[in-house]
Amino acid sequence: MRVCTGSSSTPQRPLRNARVSPSLSIAHTEASNGWGGQEIRVLTEAAGFIARGHRVIVYAADGARILAEAPRFGVPAVALPIGRKRPRGAHALVMSLARKRVDIVNAHSSTDAWLSALACCWLGLRQHERPVLVRTRHVSIAVPNDPATRWLYRRATARIVTTGDALREQLIRDNGIDPRRIDSVPTGIDTAQFAPRSRTTARSELDLPRDAPLIGIVATLRSWKGHRHLLDALPLMMRADARLVIVGDGPQRAALEAQRQALGLGERVIFAGLQRDVAPWLAAFDVFALPSYANEGVPQALLQAMVARVPCVTTPIGGIPEIAREGETARVVPAKDARALAAAIDALLANPTEGQRLAGNAQAFVLPRCGLETMLDRMEVVYRRALAERPDHERVHRQEGAAR
Repeated sequence: MRVCTGSSSTPQRPLRNARVSPSLSIAHTEASNGWGGQEIRVLTEAAGFIARGHRVIVYAADGARILAEAPRFGVPAVALPIGRKRPRGAHALVMSLARKRVDIVNAHSSTDAWLSALACCWLGLRQHERPVLVRTRHVSIAVPNDPATRWLYRRATARIVTTGDALREQLIRDNGIDPRRIDSVPTGIDTAQFAPRSRTTARSELDLPRDAPLIGIVATLRSWKGHRHLLDALPLMMRADARLVIVGDGPQRAALEAQRQALGLGERVIFAGLQRDVAPWLAAFDVFALPSYANEGVPQALLQAMVARVPCVTTPIGGIPEIAREGETARVVPAKDARALAAAIDALLANPTEGQRLAGNAQAFVLPRCGLETMLDRMEVVYRRALAERPDHERVHRQEGAAR
Protein backbone atom coordinates (compact mmCIF):
# COMPACT_ATOMS: atom_id res chain seq x y z
CA MET A 1 0.00 0.00 0.00
CA ARG A 2 1.39 3.40 -1.01
CA VAL A 3 0.21 6.72 0.41
CA CYS A 4 0.37 10.01 -1.50
CA THR A 5 -0.09 13.23 0.41
CA GLY A 6 0.71 16.80 -0.36
CA SER A 7 0.35 20.38 0.75
CA SER A 8 1.14 22.15 -2.50
CA SER A 9 -1.33 24.68 -3.80
CA THR A 10 -4.45 23.20 -5.39
CA PRO A 11 -5.75 24.06 -8.85
CA GLN A 12 -8.98 25.31 -7.26
CA ARG A 13 -9.01 28.38 -5.07
CA PRO A 14 -9.73 27.83 -1.33
CA LEU A 15 -13.37 28.04 -0.36
CA ARG A 16 -14.28 31.05 1.68
CA ASN A 17 -17.39 29.71 3.38
CA ALA A 18 -16.31 26.68 5.38
CA ARG A 19 -19.19 24.67 6.86
CA VAL A 20 -19.61 24.22 10.62
CA SER A 21 -22.01 21.23 10.54
CA PRO A 22 -20.70 17.91 11.96
CA SER A 23 -17.78 16.65 9.95
CA LEU A 24 -17.96 13.59 7.72
CA SER A 25 -15.40 10.90 6.99
CA ILE A 26 -15.47 10.21 3.25
CA ALA A 27 -13.52 7.76 1.10
CA HIS A 28 -13.50 8.03 -2.68
CA THR A 29 -12.57 4.96 -4.72
CA GLU A 30 -11.26 5.11 -8.28
CA ALA A 31 -10.12 2.14 -10.38
CA SER A 32 -9.45 4.19 -13.52
CA ASN A 33 -5.86 4.68 -14.63
CA GLY A 34 -6.76 7.61 -16.87
CA TRP A 35 -6.64 11.33 -16.29
CA GLY A 36 -9.60 13.41 -17.38
CA GLY A 37 -12.74 15.09 -16.17
CA GLN A 38 -13.81 12.22 -13.95
CA GLU A 39 -10.56 12.04 -12.02
CA ILE A 40 -10.34 15.82 -11.78
CA ARG A 41 -13.84 15.95 -10.30
CA VAL A 42 -12.89 13.34 -7.68
CA LEU A 43 -9.91 15.38 -6.51
CA THR A 44 -11.71 18.72 -6.77
CA GLU A 45 -14.58 17.49 -4.62
CA ALA A 46 -12.19 15.88 -2.15
CA ALA A 47 -10.18 19.10 -1.81
CA GLY A 48 -13.36 21.13 -1.36
CA PHE A 49 -14.62 18.90 1.43
CA ILE A 50 -11.24 18.98 3.16
CA ALA A 51 -11.42 22.79 3.06
CA ARG A 52 -14.81 22.54 4.74
CA GLY A 53 -13.36 20.56 7.64
CA HIS A 54 -14.29 17.00 6.61
CA ARG A 55 -11.94 14.02 6.59
CA VAL A 56 -11.40 12.72 3.06
CA ILE A 57 -9.18 10.09 1.50
CA VAL A 58 -8.93 8.71 -2.04
CA TYR A 59 -8.27 5.01 -2.66
CA ALA A 60 -7.01 4.45 -6.20
CA ALA A 61 -5.64 1.60 -8.28
CA ASP A 62 -1.92 0.93 -8.17
CA GLY A 63 -0.18 3.13 -10.73
CA ALA A 64 -3.23 5.31 -11.41
CA ARG A 65 -2.51 8.86 -12.56
CA ILE A 66 -4.81 10.26 -9.88
CA LEU A 67 -2.26 9.17 -7.24
CA ALA A 68 0.41 11.37 -8.79
CA GLU A 69 -1.96 14.34 -9.15
CA ALA A 70 -3.50 14.16 -5.67
CA PRO A 71 -0.70 16.10 -3.90
CA ARG A 72 -1.35 19.07 -6.19
CA PHE A 73 -4.88 19.21 -4.83
CA GLY A 74 -3.78 18.71 -1.23
CA VAL A 75 -5.68 15.40 -1.06
CA PRO A 76 -4.35 12.26 0.68
CA ALA A 77 -4.44 9.27 -1.65
CA VAL A 78 -3.65 5.60 -1.08
CA ALA A 79 -2.74 3.01 -3.69
CA LEU A 80 -4.68 -0.25 -3.38
CA PRO A 81 -5.01 -3.27 -5.71
CA ILE A 82 -8.46 -2.21 -6.95
CA GLY A 83 -7.76 -1.98 -10.67
CA ARG A 84 -9.36 -5.40 -11.26
CA LYS A 85 -12.32 -7.27 -9.77
CA ARG A 86 -10.37 -9.57 -7.52
CA PRO A 87 -10.88 -10.67 -3.86
CA ARG A 88 -7.53 -9.09 -3.01
CA GLY A 89 -8.90 -5.66 -3.86
CA ALA A 90 -12.06 -6.11 -1.80
CA HIS A 91 -9.98 -7.31 1.16
CA ALA A 92 -7.64 -4.33 0.88
CA LEU A 93 -10.63 -1.98 0.93
CA VAL A 94 -12.12 -3.77 3.96
CA MET A 95 -8.90 -3.35 5.93
CA SER A 96 -8.42 0.29 4.91
CA LEU A 97 -12.03 1.34 5.54
CA ALA A 98 -12.06 -0.40 8.91
CA ARG A 99 -8.94 1.45 10.03
CA LYS A 100 -10.33 4.84 8.92
CA ARG A 101 -13.86 4.26 10.29
CA VAL A 102 -15.35 5.85 7.18
CA ASP A 103 -18.93 7.15 7.08
CA ILE A 104 -19.34 7.25 3.31
CA VAL A 105 -17.69 5.53 0.35
CA ASN A 106 -18.14 7.26 -3.01
CA ALA A 107 -17.31 4.87 -5.88
CA HIS A 108 -16.59 6.35 -9.30
CA SER A 109 -15.87 3.49 -11.74
CA SER A 110 -17.43 0.09 -12.32
CA THR A 111 -14.62 -2.03 -10.88
CA ASP A 112 -14.20 -0.08 -7.67
CA ALA A 113 -17.98 0.16 -7.25
CA TRP A 114 -18.22 -3.64 -7.11
CA LEU A 115 -15.26 -3.94 -4.76
CA SER A 116 -16.60 -1.15 -2.53
CA ALA A 117 -20.02 -2.77 -2.36
CA LEU A 118 -18.53 -6.06 -1.23
CA ALA A 119 -16.27 -4.30 1.27
CA CYS A 120 -19.15 -2.32 2.77
CA CYS A 121 -21.26 -5.48 3.11
CA TRP A 122 -18.42 -7.28 4.87
CA LEU A 123 -17.88 -4.35 7.22
CA GLY A 124 -21.59 -4.47 8.04
CA LEU A 125 -21.02 -7.94 9.46
CA ARG A 126 -18.08 -6.77 11.56
CA GLN A 127 -19.19 -3.30 12.67
CA HIS A 128 -22.36 -1.91 14.19
CA GLU A 129 -22.77 0.46 11.26
CA ARG A 130 -21.24 -0.18 7.87
CA PRO A 131 -20.18 2.70 5.61
CA VAL A 132 -22.83 4.04 3.27
CA LEU A 133 -22.07 3.47 -0.41
CA VAL A 134 -22.71 6.27 -2.92
CA ARG A 135 -22.18 5.53 -6.62
CA THR A 136 -21.28 8.47 -8.87
CA ARG A 137 -21.93 7.96 -12.59
CA HIS A 138 -19.82 10.21 -14.84
CA VAL A 139 -20.59 8.76 -18.28
CA SER A 140 -23.64 7.72 -20.28
CA ILE A 141 -22.48 4.16 -21.02
CA ALA A 142 -25.48 1.84 -20.57
CA VAL A 143 -25.72 -0.01 -17.25
CA PRO A 144 -26.48 -3.77 -17.56
CA ASN A 145 -29.79 -5.09 -16.26
CA ASP A 146 -28.57 -8.47 -15.01
CA PRO A 147 -29.43 -9.63 -11.45
CA ALA A 148 -25.97 -8.87 -10.04
CA THR A 149 -25.99 -5.29 -11.34
CA ARG A 150 -29.53 -4.77 -10.03
CA TRP A 151 -28.25 -5.82 -6.61
CA LEU A 152 -25.39 -3.33 -6.87
CA TYR A 153 -27.56 -0.37 -7.87
CA ARG A 154 -30.76 -1.13 -5.96
CA ARG A 155 -29.56 -2.75 -2.75
CA ALA A 156 -25.83 -2.30 -2.13
CA THR A 157 -25.85 1.40 -3.05
CA ALA A 158 -27.60 3.87 -0.76
CA ARG A 159 -27.72 6.75 -3.24
CA ILE A 160 -26.66 7.33 -6.84
CA VAL A 161 -25.20 10.58 -8.17
CA THR A 162 -25.09 11.44 -11.86
CA THR A 163 -23.20 14.34 -13.39
CA GLY A 164 -26.21 15.40 -15.43
CA ASP A 165 -29.96 15.01 -15.79
CA ALA A 166 -29.68 12.88 -18.93
CA LEU A 167 -27.69 10.23 -17.06
CA ARG A 168 -30.24 10.27 -14.26
CA GLU A 169 -33.14 9.79 -16.66
CA GLN A 170 -31.25 6.96 -18.37
CA LEU A 171 -30.98 5.00 -15.10
CA ILE A 172 -34.64 5.59 -14.31
CA ARG A 173 -35.84 4.66 -17.80
CA ASP A 174 -33.53 1.78 -18.66
CA ASN A 175 -32.75 0.29 -15.25
CA GLY A 176 -35.86 1.01 -13.23
CA ILE A 177 -33.99 2.82 -10.46
CA ASP A 178 -36.22 4.66 -7.99
CA PRO A 179 -35.98 8.38 -8.94
CA ARG A 180 -35.94 9.32 -5.25
CA ARG A 181 -32.55 7.62 -4.88
CA ILE A 182 -30.77 9.44 -7.72
CA ASP A 183 -29.38 12.97 -7.54
CA SER A 184 -28.06 14.90 -10.55
CA VAL A 185 -25.10 17.01 -9.45
CA PRO A 186 -23.17 18.70 -12.29
CA THR A 187 -19.45 19.17 -11.85
CA GLY A 188 -18.55 22.44 -10.16
CA ILE A 189 -16.26 24.88 -11.93
CA ASP A 190 -14.06 27.41 -10.16
CA THR A 191 -15.50 30.57 -11.65
CA ALA A 192 -12.51 32.68 -10.58
CA GLN A 193 -9.96 30.37 -12.18
CA PHE A 194 -11.80 30.36 -15.52
CA ALA A 195 -12.90 33.99 -15.58
CA PRO A 196 -12.50 35.64 -19.01
CA ARG A 197 -9.05 37.03 -19.72
CA SER A 198 -7.22 38.76 -22.56
CA ARG A 199 -6.91 36.62 -25.69
CA THR A 200 -3.87 38.58 -26.85
CA THR A 201 -2.10 38.10 -23.53
CA ALA A 202 -2.94 34.40 -23.40
CA ARG A 203 -1.55 33.79 -26.89
CA SER A 204 1.60 35.71 -26.08
CA GLU A 205 2.18 33.72 -22.88
CA LEU A 206 1.62 30.41 -24.66
CA ASP A 207 3.60 31.37 -27.77
CA LEU A 208 0.60 30.79 -30.02
CA PRO A 209 -0.06 32.60 -33.34
CA ARG A 210 -1.47 36.05 -32.61
CA ASP A 211 -3.43 36.69 -35.80
CA ALA A 212 -4.62 33.31 -37.06
CA PRO A 213 -8.06 32.04 -35.97
CA LEU A 214 -7.59 29.36 -33.31
CA ILE A 215 -10.05 26.53 -32.80
CA GLY A 216 -9.34 24.60 -29.63
CA ILE A 217 -10.32 21.39 -27.91
CA VAL A 218 -9.45 20.38 -24.35
CA ALA A 219 -10.08 16.67 -23.81
CA THR A 220 -8.37 13.38 -23.17
CA LEU A 221 -7.43 11.87 -26.54
CA ARG A 222 -10.07 9.15 -26.54
CA SER A 223 -11.94 8.04 -29.64
CA TRP A 224 -15.39 9.17 -28.52
CA LYS A 225 -14.28 12.75 -27.95
CA GLY A 226 -14.36 13.16 -31.73
CA HIS A 227 -10.92 14.66 -32.35
CA ARG A 228 -10.69 12.91 -35.70
CA HIS A 229 -13.87 14.61 -36.92
CA LEU A 230 -12.39 17.94 -35.94
CA LEU A 231 -9.28 17.15 -37.98
CA ASP A 232 -11.50 16.18 -40.91
CA ALA A 233 -13.36 19.48 -40.57
CA LEU A 234 -10.26 21.69 -40.69
CA PRO A 235 -9.54 21.42 -44.46
CA LEU A 236 -13.25 21.92 -45.18
CA MET A 237 -13.30 25.34 -43.52
CA MET A 238 -13.37 28.58 -45.49
CA ARG A 239 -10.58 30.06 -43.37
CA ALA A 240 -7.47 28.35 -44.72
CA ASP A 241 -5.38 30.16 -42.10
CA ALA A 242 -7.35 28.70 -39.16
CA ARG A 243 -5.41 26.47 -36.82
CA LEU A 244 -6.49 23.70 -34.47
CA VAL A 245 -5.00 23.45 -30.98
CA ILE A 246 -5.43 20.07 -29.28
CA VAL A 247 -4.88 20.24 -25.51
CA GLY A 248 -4.63 16.87 -23.79
CA ASP A 249 -3.06 13.47 -24.18
CA GLY A 250 -4.27 9.90 -24.34
CA PRO A 251 -4.44 6.65 -26.28
CA GLN A 252 -5.42 8.27 -29.60
CA ARG A 253 -2.37 10.53 -29.83
CA ALA A 254 -0.47 8.46 -32.41
CA ALA A 255 -3.56 7.92 -34.57
CA LEU A 256 -4.36 11.63 -34.59
CA GLU A 257 -0.81 12.60 -35.47
CA ALA A 258 -0.93 10.12 -38.36
CA GLN A 259 -4.24 11.63 -39.49
CA ARG A 260 -2.73 15.12 -39.42
CA GLN A 261 0.07 13.92 -41.70
CA ALA A 262 -2.31 12.08 -44.04
CA LEU A 263 -4.46 15.19 -44.43
CA GLY A 264 -1.41 17.35 -45.07
CA LEU A 265 -2.32 19.73 -42.26
CA GLY A 266 1.23 20.18 -40.95
CA GLU A 267 1.57 23.25 -38.74
CA ARG A 268 -2.17 23.94 -38.89
CA VAL A 269 -2.63 21.41 -36.06
CA ILE A 270 -0.84 22.02 -32.76
CA PHE A 271 -0.61 19.19 -30.24
CA ALA A 272 -0.15 20.99 -26.93
CA GLY A 273 -0.12 17.85 -24.79
CA LEU A 274 -1.37 17.57 -21.24
CA GLN A 275 -1.65 20.95 -19.49
CA ARG A 276 -2.24 21.23 -15.76
CA ASP A 277 -3.75 24.69 -16.13
CA VAL A 278 -6.02 24.86 -19.16
CA ALA A 279 -7.49 28.30 -18.37
CA PRO A 280 -4.98 30.31 -20.47
CA TRP A 281 -5.45 27.89 -23.36
CA LEU A 282 -9.20 28.40 -23.32
CA ALA A 283 -8.66 32.15 -23.24
CA ALA A 284 -6.51 31.91 -26.37
CA PHE A 285 -9.21 30.25 -28.49
CA ASP A 286 -11.59 31.98 -30.88
CA VAL A 287 -13.84 28.92 -30.80
CA PHE A 288 -13.94 25.92 -28.49
CA ALA A 289 -15.07 22.68 -30.16
CA LEU A 290 -16.08 19.40 -28.53
CA PRO A 291 -17.45 17.00 -31.18
CA SER A 292 -18.07 14.00 -28.89
CA TYR A 293 -20.16 11.14 -30.21
CA ALA A 294 -20.63 8.90 -27.12
CA ASN A 295 -20.30 8.40 -23.37
CA GLU A 296 -20.58 12.02 -22.23
CA GLY A 297 -22.11 13.34 -19.05
CA VAL A 298 -21.81 17.11 -18.79
CA PRO A 299 -18.17 17.66 -19.85
CA GLN A 300 -16.04 19.80 -17.56
CA ALA A 301 -14.08 21.33 -20.43
CA LEU A 302 -17.29 22.56 -22.05
CA LEU A 303 -18.40 24.11 -18.77
CA GLN A 304 -14.98 25.72 -18.35
CA ALA A 305 -15.09 27.19 -21.85
CA MET A 306 -18.54 28.62 -21.19
CA VAL A 307 -17.42 30.18 -17.91
CA ALA A 308 -14.43 31.62 -19.79
CA ARG A 309 -16.86 33.11 -22.31
CA VAL A 310 -15.49 31.28 -25.34
CA PRO A 311 -17.98 30.54 -28.18
CA CYS A 312 -18.62 26.80 -28.33
CA VAL A 313 -19.47 24.23 -31.00
CA THR A 314 -20.49 20.78 -29.81
CA THR A 315 -22.82 17.81 -30.31
CA PRO A 316 -26.11 16.65 -28.67
CA ILE A 317 -24.56 13.68 -26.83
CA GLY A 318 -25.26 12.52 -23.27
CA GLY A 319 -25.75 15.47 -20.91
CA ILE A 320 -24.32 18.07 -23.30
CA PRO A 321 -27.78 19.41 -24.34
CA GLU A 322 -28.38 20.41 -20.72
CA ILE A 323 -25.97 23.30 -21.18
CA ALA A 324 -25.46 23.56 -24.96
CA ARG A 325 -28.64 24.79 -26.66
CA GLU A 326 -28.52 25.45 -30.36
CA GLY A 327 -28.64 29.16 -31.15
CA GLU A 328 -28.89 30.08 -27.46
CA THR A 329 -25.72 29.02 -25.65
CA ALA A 330 -23.75 27.23 -28.41
CA ARG A 331 -23.78 25.90 -31.92
CA VAL A 332 -24.86 22.25 -31.80
CA VAL A 333 -24.19 19.99 -34.79
CA PRO A 334 -24.79 16.28 -35.49
CA ALA A 335 -22.12 13.93 -34.19
CA LYS A 336 -19.57 12.54 -36.68
CA ASP A 337 -20.45 15.23 -39.25
CA ALA A 338 -17.27 17.03 -40.28
CA ARG A 339 -19.04 19.27 -42.80
CA ALA A 340 -21.57 20.51 -40.27
CA LEU A 341 -18.77 21.04 -37.77
CA ALA A 342 -16.74 23.07 -40.27
CA ALA A 343 -19.76 25.18 -41.23
CA ALA A 344 -20.62 25.99 -37.61
CA ILE A 345 -17.04 27.02 -36.81
CA ASP A 346 -16.87 29.10 -40.00
CA ALA A 347 -20.08 30.89 -39.03
CA LEU A 348 -18.70 31.87 -35.63
CA LEU A 349 -15.38 33.04 -37.05
CA ALA A 350 -17.18 35.11 -39.68
CA ASN A 351 -19.49 36.72 -37.12
CA PRO A 352 -17.65 37.41 -33.83
CA THR A 353 -20.64 39.38 -32.52
CA GLU A 354 -22.84 36.30 -32.78
CA GLY A 355 -20.15 34.24 -31.11
CA GLN A 356 -19.97 36.64 -28.18
CA ARG A 357 -23.76 36.62 -27.88
CA LEU A 358 -23.76 32.84 -27.55
CA ALA A 359 -20.77 32.92 -25.18
CA GLY A 360 -22.41 35.54 -22.97
CA ASN A 361 -25.63 33.55 -22.82
CA ALA A 362 -23.69 30.39 -21.99
CA GLN A 363 -21.75 32.05 -19.18
CA ALA A 364 -24.92 33.52 -17.68
CA PHE A 365 -26.60 30.10 -17.84
CA VAL A 366 -23.73 28.11 -16.34
CA LEU A 367 -22.51 30.39 -13.56
CA PRO A 368 -25.46 29.99 -11.14
CA ARG A 369 -25.82 26.27 -11.83
CA CYS A 370 -22.32 24.84 -11.98
CA GLY A 371 -20.17 26.75 -9.51
CA LEU A 372 -17.74 24.85 -7.30
CA GLU A 373 -19.48 25.66 -4.04
CA THR A 374 -22.85 24.75 -5.54
CA MET A 375 -21.51 21.26 -6.30
CA LEU A 376 -20.07 20.88 -2.81
CA ASP A 377 -23.30 22.03 -1.18
CA ARG A 378 -25.31 19.53 -3.18
CA MET A 379 -22.91 16.66 -2.56
CA GLU A 380 -22.99 17.34 1.16
CA VAL A 381 -26.78 17.09 1.06
CA VAL A 382 -26.44 13.75 -0.77
CA TYR A 383 -24.04 12.37 1.81
CA ARG A 384 -26.05 13.47 4.83
CA ARG A 385 -29.26 12.16 3.28
CA ALA A 386 -27.60 8.79 2.62
CA LEU A 387 -26.54 8.58 6.26
CA ALA A 388 -29.93 9.70 7.55
CA GLU A 389 -31.74 7.14 5.41
CA ARG A 390 -29.48 4.23 6.30
CA PRO A 391 -31.70 2.47 8.90
CA ASP A 392 -34.78 2.52 6.66
CA HIS A 393 -32.68 1.53 3.64
CA GLU A 394 -31.34 -1.56 5.40
CA ARG A 395 -34.77 -2.45 6.83
CA VAL A 396 -36.27 -2.34 3.33
CA HIS A 397 -33.52 -4.64 2.07
CA ARG A 398 -34.28 -7.18 4.81
CA GLN A 399 -37.98 -7.05 4.00
CA GLU A 400 -37.27 -7.51 0.28
CA GLY A 401 -35.12 -10.54 1.08
CA ALA A 402 -37.81 -12.06 3.31
CA ALA A 403 -40.45 -11.52 0.63
CA ARG A 404 -38.42 -13.55 -1.86
